[in-house]
Amino acid sequence: MAKVYFSTWRGESINNIDKASDQWEESAYKLPETYNAQSDSKAFIGWDGVALFDADVDVIRLASEYAAQYQIYSEACGRCAPGRWGGRILYDMLDKIARGEGAMSDLDHIKEIAKSMSLTSKCEIGKTVPTPIIDLIEHFEADFLECINKQQQSKHYTSEDTTYTAKITAPCTDACPAHVDIPAYIEGVRDLKLDESLAATRQTMPLAHVCGRVCPHPCEDECRRTNLDSPISIMELKRVGADYETDHGLGFFHPHKQKKPTGKKVAIIGGGPAGLTTAYYLALDGIECDVYEELPVLGGEVAVGVPEYRMPIDKYNQDIESVRDLGVNFIMNTKVSADMMRQFETDYDATMIASGTRLSKKVRCANERPEIEGYWGAIEMLDQVNLFDKYGIGESVDLTGKTIVCVGGGFTSMDVVRCSIRANAKKVIMIYRRDEKTIIRNTTYEEYHEAVEEGVEFIFHSAVNEMKDEKDVLKSLIIDKFELVPDPDGGRAQLVKIEGASFEIDVDFLIPAVSQSAELSHLPEEWELDMTSWGTIKTDGKHYVTSRDGIFASGDCEYGPMTIVNAVGQAKRGASVISRYVQDGKLSLTDDEIMEDHLRKMRVYDKKETVTGWMKGVERQKSEVLGVEERKTNNKEVNFGFTQEQAIAESERCMRCYYIAMVAH
Repeated sequence: MAKVYFSTWRGESINNIDKASDQWEESAYKLPETYNAQSDSKAFIGWDGVALFDADVDVIRLASEYAAQYQIYSEACGRCAPGRWGGRILYDMLDKIARGEGAMSDLDHIKEIAKSMSLTSKCEIGKTVPTPIIDLIEHFEADFLECINKQQQSKHYTSEDTTYTAKITAPCTDACPAHVDIPAYIEGVRDLKLDESLAATRQTMPLAHVCGRVCPHPCEDECRRTNLDSPISIMELKRVGADYETDHGLGFFHPHKQKKPTGKKVAIIGGGPAGLTTAYYLALDGIECDVYEELPVLGGEVAVGVPEYRMPIDKYNQDIESVRDLGVNFIMNTKVSADMMRQFETDYDATMIASGTRLSKKVRCANERPEIEGYWGAIEMLDQVNLFDKYGIGESVDLTGKTIVCVGGGFTSMDVVRCSIRANAKKVIMIYRRDEKTIIRNTTYEEYHEAVEEGVEFIFHSAVNEMKDEKDVLKSLIIDKFELVPDPDGGRAQLVKIEGASFEIDVDFLIPAVSQSAELSHLPEEWELDMTSWGTIKTDGKHYVTSRDGIFASGDCEYGPMTIVNAVGQAKRGASVISRYVQDGKLSLTDDEIMEDHLRKMRVYDKKETVTGWMKGVERQKSEVLGVEERKTNNKEVNFGFTQEQAIAESERCMRCYYIAMVAH
């Protein structure tokens, strides 16, 4: 809810003109009333309307500045005349009126051009720019007519008291925790400018190979194409540019030229996705980075947790080498201690803690004891599998003739059961408290169904009640069954145990993969860092600074086990803040980051929107996958990725849903 003077946002019709401020009707939407801690918003204008928070807003200049953004960002693709020229005409006419030189015919011209752009532009930015401008003309016509009839400037035309801050976004970009410019990299694929595609990805996401393969792609849940037929295969299209770089042995397509050294140094604890991302963007800004990694290999859980058949290590290493290419220093086999952390405060200008969560949590059943032979934490199991399969370190995992039960419902548990199949287990079962829909939502449709194809048995609405052993050797499990009982008050349905439905199964291994916790023994006790109730490091959630000056945290150790793209998004923001902090000692966000936060609260995607003007029923491309019988016995990559023809066909389904949002403050 937001207190507004006037709003047409998403079909609202709120007009508090001539009303006392304490009687103003509120908006139903989370509009940005406050821009930041230093300034309130005067107005918000975007693709779906306009909202005024202040009665003194110069609506003519607001419309003119909004039209100007179309030119500044140059986001029109140039494939249609309305998009190429319409925005320029809108700006010229509006500015002419605002400076006191307008004519009545200019208003008619604006309306005509706006209608043409809305109806005939090929992409959304051209279709939507006129929307709030026409709203302002219709509802504040008297202001426009006064400037025209009196040939006078709009009321704040020359004022320097208002700042106009704009951002280009898209529903998919807004939904991406790393805010990747998704339409740009898809356009690069469509035009076969694959270097530009990858450079667009690396603006905010350095791990293009990783997130082109193992991202849960929340962007696809908010793709406007869903409102027409089915979402764009956004994740797989990201992989196209990354594979092009690798397969052709090309140099690294960094998003911009590395800045000159600043003389500043940052310590980064952890060489996983969050640590690598932090190092990448700090190094691009000319800041020296030392990355400390406890494991003998780089990459964190993506390297030792995500199996080779999902994330080939040679591809991930390409992402890692793109970081090394910027001069980042990696210090391996080094477990950071509290004494080292104390010394870091002297030796470095800032420290980023990105140490992940590498302790497997318990199932919380009766007789759950780590000393029981056959009780095997998911992290330890995947470490052994992947260190051997990917690097030849340690011993291989052979589960021939064994029955494996994994408890979980996310990516880690899925990796456990599918690795168990490849280790030749006799029987593999996943126990999950919720249902099939939830496990697909937690992972992906493809991941779940590939596991089913490979022979994993899923027992839903169930939980382990007790481990039964003989002389500390696991023998069987007692499994309870549950049912969902609707809440009579309309709340979330509750799981209720079904009495008499419990059963016992013989097992050789129980592998808990319910979640992980952070191991934070390296934090000096006297620092007394604030912690969350989940035992992770508490930050302000905006700058990713901890309760101690100069100490930042991102990724799993800050939030708890999360997706790779979430860790990258946090680390990218943290690196941006650190880059300024080491120069001036202040915590600040860029205007782009402030706008990102506002837009995410508002939600760019409208699932109720009816999409028209596009051919309906264009089939989503599906890449070829390795046959079930072949993939069950090896670690070959399961998904082959798109062919060139498929990639172009899929990229052409993209509706290029760029939007402009602007705040006057």
